[in-house]
Amino acid sequence: MVAYKDHVKELFELSETDRNAFMADVCRVSAAIQKAFAPAKMNYGAYSDKLPHLHFHIVPKYENGFEFGGTFEMNPQKVYLTDAEYAATIEKISEAL
Repeated sequence: MVAYKDHVKELFELSETDRNAFMADVCRVSAAIQKAFAPAKMNYGAYSDKLPHLHFHIVPKYENGFEFGGTFEMNPQKVYLTDAEYAATIEKISEAL
C-alpha cells in the first residue's frame, strides 16, 4: 500500500504537481514489486470508505493464482506472514526500489 503523505480523502483534492508526485510513487513501488516478484499483472485499489485517507493498494496477481482474472478482495482468507516473512518481503521490495 502507498499512502499519501498528508491527510486528504480524494485524489482530486491534490494539486496537479502533488497528484503526479504521488502517482509516481505508486508507479515506483509497482515497478519494484514487479522486479522483485514477477507477477503476471498488477491490480490497484483505492478503497477508503472506512479509512478516509488517500492510499492505493498494489496487488500482484499470478496466473492460476488466487483471484486471477477477477477483482481482488481485501485479504478474504486472512493470510498473515510471520515476522521473518514480512521482513524478507520488505527487504526484497526495498532492494528493487
